[in-house]
Amino acid sequence: MILDTIDKKLLGFLQQDCKQTNKELSNKLNLSVTAVYERIKKLEKEGIINKYVALVKKEHIDKAFVVFCHIKLIQHSQEYVIKFEHEVANLNEVLECYHISGDYDYLLKVLVKDMEAFREFMVNKLTNINHIGSTHSMFVISEVKHTTAINV
Repeated sequence: MILDTIDKKLLGFLQQDCKQTNKELSNKLNLSVTAVYERIKKLEKEGIINKYVALVKKEHIDKAFVVFCHIKLIQHSQEYVIKFEHEVANLNEVLECYHISGDYDYLLKVLVKDMEAFREFMVNKLTNINHIGSTHSMFVISEVKHTTAINV
């Protein structure tokens, strides 16, 4: 599907606040409510709009300690990769996991309450996953930019 200028603007508005009514969006886009509704349904059907979520402020739920962990596997066999990915996907503290190139194999974004909670996560959960050769952790000092919106 090729996105036109209106689709791109619509996606921008929805990424800012997906709870806007079709009437509000129609006023911003100078379209009828029906046209906005049909465009949204088409974007959903095509999979461009994947889902709608509520973004929670991590500071309000005691999960403000952000850690990025580099993981190196002891071996790159298919069995090790599949097993690691399956197990790490089940860790609630891990918000994001990327298979990456370079010196390490994976990059994890971990959210916990504090340093003590991170140590407990490392000792009792992460290092219990077989096939991890080494880890390298970096702690966030301050968040300079964080967005979920993709510029279309």
